[in-house]
Order: sequence, then structure tokens, then C-alpha cells
Amino acid sequence: MERNEQKIFLIATYINLIAESDESSNDDSDSAEVLNLLVKNNVERVPKVRCQNYVENVVWHYTGNAFKSHFRLSRPTFTFLLELLTPQLLKQSEGCGRHTIPPEKTLLLAIWMMATPNSYRCVADRFDVGKATAWRCVNKVVNALYSHLHTFITWPDRARAENIWTHVKNKYKFPKVIGAIDGTHIKIAAPKLHPEAYINRKGYHSIQTQIICDHELKITHVYAGQVGSVHDMRVFRLSGFEDMCTAENFPENSHLLGDAAYGIQKYIMVPFKDNGHLTDAQVKYNTCLSQARMMVERTIGLLKGRFRSLLDTLPMRRTDLIPKYICACCVLHNICLIRNDYIDNIPIIVQPNEPVQNEIENIPEIIREEGIEKRNAIVYHLQNENYFE
Repeated sequence: MERNEQKIFLIATYINLIAESDESSNDDSDSAEVLNLLVKNNVERVPKVRCQNYVENVVWHYTGNAFKSHFRLSRPTFTFLLELLTPQLLKQSEGCGRHTIPPEKTLLLAIWMMATPNSYRCVADRFDVGKATAWRCVNKVVNALYSHLHTFITWPDRARAENIWTHVKNKYKFPKVIGAIDGTHIKIAAPKLHPEAYINRKGYHSIQTQIICDHELKITHVYAGQVGSVHDMRVFRLSGFEDMCTAENFPENSHLLGDAAYGIQKYIMVPFKDNGHLTDAQVKYNTCLSQARMMVERTIGLLKGRFRSLLDTLPMRRTDLIPKYICACCVLHNICLIRNDYIDNIPIIVQPNEPVQNEIENIPEIIREEGIEKRNAIVYHLQNENYFE
């Protein structure tokens, strides 16, 4: 009734203004303003269509397999995460002045966002919240997970390192390997500032992520945030990992495995460049290294296969928040593996080696010579079936 009365009042006012404008030379600004109000008032608001009570009426009725299919982790793992993160999620909600989303719903929404290629609009509709609320939920969970980065992503201690290199040597014959290193690109929309810097060699905008893992596909070190145009070796230098390359962190002359994008050095063994004239011993070395190094390809494949937002264009515009989001996915990845929460049938896509750029030639000569000497020793021991003992 009030709406109809308002319409009648506006119509009467508009008619009077039209009549007055016929008798005077005044402008029509007042009548135009009233007409605008009349049009706006006459348009019926269409309520947004959302999935009502999806969490309450649907999620909690999923079977265990259905829950894992949608959220990419098991219900027990979700319960573990909820207990771990609830104090931080509640603390972040204090004093916000808004209706508080329960921790369960906040965490489910954020995991769905990470586990699917869906947009914020799509996820917001599914969980019956506004787009801005969905963004806040994801940001809360990302911050909470990131605070546990050094709890769940840790460098192997002496005992763990020995366990890793024993496994790798027994399976692939390559001695003293405590992990493998590689970079991967996370596709993003073109940023507003300096978009050209984010274009990688494949021609799309991306954020670089450097990952080091062990034989169980657990991530032992992660660094994210460099623009897509930066070369892997440059990312390595900017990551600060060189400071970790010490005898304490690499006991008994151990090392990582990398592809040709990394320069040869004492703590990273890379393949020989195939110029068509490699010796049989060098070919054997390259084969053993390539087979063992597949652990990092599988790790990246599992990470992106579980958290599929990292596979497609990441639905985030603020590049300053993307590194923390990527690291949060890595924390979840390790938590799932620690809890033996596996996903089957994730295809592992092996990326072809990128052309080696001249930048890796800038490695100090003494460091390069140390790496070459060590690599030649490994070639000799592999050829003679004496595995660095």
C-alpha cells in the first residue's frame, strides 16, 4: 500500500511540474528528477537466487565419498582442520560489525573455492552469501592456514634426510638425494599494474611458485610471488633458499635434483645438456636423475589436481594476496598427505624442459666447479654401481 501511495504522489507531482513548465521558461531539471524517481520506484526488485541452506541441508548428508569428491579431502581431515583453525577464524571475526558466518561454513566455503575452478560469484550463490562475504571467508581461512606454514612445511632433519636418500637410492640408484626442486606457473588474469611483467614464456599472465619436495610428495619448501616473466634460476635466487644451502641442511654431502633450468652447483644436481655426444655414463646419469626428479612433477600435479583453482585462471585480482593463497594450498596439501588422505586418478602432466637461458651462466665459477666435480663423481659411481657409500 505504501508503495502505491508513493507512486500516486510522484505521478501527481510530475503532472504538476509539467503543467508549470508549460507556463514558464524555467528548465526541466525538477521534472526530470521526479521522472527518474518514478521510473526507479516502478521497477520491481528481483531477489537474488541462491542455494538455500546448502551446508545445513546438503553437505552434512553427503556420503564420505561424495564429500571428498566435492571438497577434495575427507570428512575426518575437515574435522581436523576445523578444530585447528576455529580459534583463529573466530578471532578474525571479532569486532567486524557484521553477521558472523560460523567457522564450519567459512571453512567449507574456502575449501570449495580452493578445490574448484569456480568464481567467487558462483561459490557465493552456492553458500547463500554475498560475493564480498565469500571473499572475506576465503581470506580468513588463507590467513589461518598461512600461520601454520612452518608447522606443516618443514625442512627434513638429519634422520628424515637419511630416510629420503635411502629410499631414492634404492628405487632410482641416484645417491644422497633429499628432494627435488622445480617451478610452476599459476595462471592469473592480467593485473592492472605492469601486466607485461607477468607474461611468461608461454604467453599468459602468471605468478611463479618454487616448490621443493621429498619422495612422499610432501612439500619441504615453498616460495611464491614472483612475476611470470622471471626465469626459474632467478626465482631460486630471490627465494632466499641459497642461504639454506649449508652443510647442516644438506648432511653427508646430500643434494636436490633439478632440471636444466637450474645451474649446476654443489647442492643441486642437474642433467648434462644433450648435445648428441654424451657418453653412456652421462646418459645413465641423466636417466637416473630424470626418473628420481619426477617426484616434484608428481607433487605439483597432485597439488593442482587437488586444489583445482590453481589449474585454471585463479579468480583473484589482488596480486599481493595471491602468494599467501598459494602457500595456504600447499599447507593443505601437506596436511592431507600427513593424514594419509589421498586422491586417486589425478593425471600427472609432465612439463617439457624450458630452454636454458644465459642467466644460469652467471653462477660464480667456484660454485659451478664444485657442482661439476660432484656430478662427475656421481657419474663414476653410478657407472661402477658404487652408490656413494
